Amino acid sequence: MNGKNYESVFKNVGEPIDLFLIDDFPGHPYKVIDNSDMTELTESIKANGLLNPIILRKKADGRYELISGHRRKRAYEILKLKKINAVITDLNDDEAIIMMVDSNCQRSNILPSEKAFSYKMKLDAIKRQGKRTDLTLSQVGKKFNAYEELARSSGDSRNQVHRYIRLTYLVPELLEFVDNGRMKMQPAVELSYLDEEAQRDIVDIIDETDVFPSFSQTVRMRKIDKGELTYEKISEILSEDKPNQRPTYRISAEKISQLIPREYNDRQAEEYIIKALECYRKTLNRKMKKDKIA
Repeated sequence: MNGKNYESVFKNVGEPIDLFLIDDFPGHPYKVIDNSDMTELTESIKANGLLNPIILRKKADGRYELISGHRRKRAYEILKLKKINAVITDLNDDEAIIMMVDSNCQRSNILPSEKAFSYKMKLDAIKRQGKRTDLTLSQVGKKFNAYEELARSSGDSRNQVHRYIRLTYLVPELLEFVDNGRMKMQPAVELSYLDEEAQRDIVDIIDETDVFPSFSQTVRMRKIDKGELTYEKISEILSEDKPNQRPTYRISAEKISQLIPREYNDRQAEEYIIKALECYRKTLNRKMKKDKIA
């Protein structure tokens, strides 16, 4: 901090609240990580102040519950600041859940697990609201459907919303495979219908063999009766050749991110990597031709 009082550059928006009085939202599904993005946010706050206040609601014990702004609060903690500007809202539990999810869903980098649990929380809140108020989706009295309402507000299709929520039924190890890109959505959704014992057998086999199930294999597993889907049967299915399945690669996201311009979004980063690999492949092909001529 070099003795500088960064509080003086913060914009006078909202009401200053002591950080120690603020509790995280219960079951907050979004990860707050001290990574390069957090460093960038912290530096931005140091230079420009807090552009948007966090959103809180008052608790019965006099403390506050954080609805929106977990990353901003963490940046303040890193800067060792004592107060943060906040807007105090008067929301019930379900309204707070919906606002918490909606305030985070526009982030560019959201893990499948984060979207899965946030969708589940919001779906349950919408269902409770629908039951209490007998909501309808149209003036002609169409029956309220929580999945359709969640799909409408999220931008994902109803089926995609359902797929994400199915991920909440995975054991943590399988869900982590989805988050790090080692397992695709479709096979993961099929595995979510298996009981915990079968899922943990699959985790053990993957750890031992580094072989992941294809979509067709997971469909077959799901069709097998619970008592017959043994460790041996799962191992037998996963040991089968998958001629149409491309190999998977373990690549360090941290190393790659250092080579990509920081201002790029996900789509631009993907295009950047593909073009770089295509250029490198062309270089290798030219080199191979020269070696043959020589």
